[in-house]
Amino acid sequence: MIKLITLPPAFGQRNPSPFCLKAEMALTHLGLDFEIETTLDLQKAPKGKVPWIIDGDITADSELILNHLDQKTNGGLFGDLSPQEHAIGTAFTRLAEDHFYWIGVASRWLEDDWFPNVKRDFFSTLPIPLRWIVPNIARGQVRKTYHLHGLGRHSREEQIALLKRDLQAIADQTSAGGYIAGNRLSVHDFSVASMVAAISTNKPDTWVSTIANQNQALQDYAERVQSEVGAYCCEQ
Repeated sequence: MIKLITLPPAFGQRNPSPFCLKAEMALTHLGLDFEIETTLDLQKAPKGKVPWIIDGDITADSELILNHLDQKTNGGLFGDLSPQEHAIGTAFTRLAEDHFYWIGVASRWLEDDWFPNVKRDFFSTLPIPLRWIVPNIARGQVRKTYHLHGLGRHSREEQIALLKRDLQAIADQTSAGGYIAGNRLSVHDFSVASMVAAISTNKPDTWVSTIANQNQALQDYAERVQSEVGAYCCEQ
């Protein structure tokens, strides 16, 4: 049996990491036998992050996990995509995971009124005094990464404009019941819909989820993919 290692529930979500949900969607879609194990101890993680799977060998990183599962199933994930579908899907995946994602992370970690939720759900099990020290160290690392990415150099108004552009691109591509790579579900929807779901359903709302939830076409898309696959960000 394949073992998928993810984060435990947080922020009102059963799966707060879109990358973990992406891997879970792929496993569920393929009908593979798997179990989920949760951890907050990322010192155990092969690459210092989740997800990773144990399937004989260890495969870490959601994109590499999808590649492994595709090979395992002889093209079960990517095999029926045309070159154009794969190109479009890859482009939207990069938009979601390398741009939109980081704005969502910042809205959780870098807002003073929201960061207590991160400390509660990610760090409350640490012993004192680590419970007081480690969250601020981790937050500093997120702040540095966000700045190095470039997004952290922008004003809030500029970040909002960039966010809305990302969200509208996804909504336009998937409007009228469509999907990222065309008129049918594909592996690329696991990446994009997981991102939309994870960023949109934080409890309480972040400033990013408040904006994302104003776009009904975007929410319909994320719900459609989760329902079709049978893997969800939040409890159903």
